[in-house]
Amino acid sequence: MPDLLLEAVNPVLPSRDVKAAIQFYVDKLDFKLSYQDADDPRYASIIRDRVEIHLRWHDPSSWDRVERPNIRIAVCDVEHLYSVFQPLGIFASDTTLRDTAFGTREFGFFDPDGNLLTFYSDLGE
Repeated sequence: MPDLLLEAVNPVLPSRDVKAAIQFYVDKLDFKLSYQDADDPRYASIIRDRVEIHLRWHDPSSWDRVERPNIRIAVCDVEHLYSVFQPLGIFASDTTLRDTAFGTREFGFFDPDGNLLTFYSDLGE
């Protein structure tokens, strides 16, 4: 088998209101809209740097049965990103920048649909 390079993973996050989710990611997290399927979208994709996230509508009647994903996004300078996001009012009261036992410094928070976003940098050796 020839060597194949896997280039990216594009998570698809569930959303009750794709338009509101787009607004959160664009206005708060500085993503750019790269695709939406209609004026009242049920599917969209957003991108920032080399990270692309897809957003897919889920009917509220089935919402309780939808598992919420946790996506981890590697960044070069997690301390700086934390300082940029902190004043935006998107963190829970207990959100902190912390070092993990597996060698990362990270913080996380939930988007408006309850999807967990964790941003991290490797601590190195």
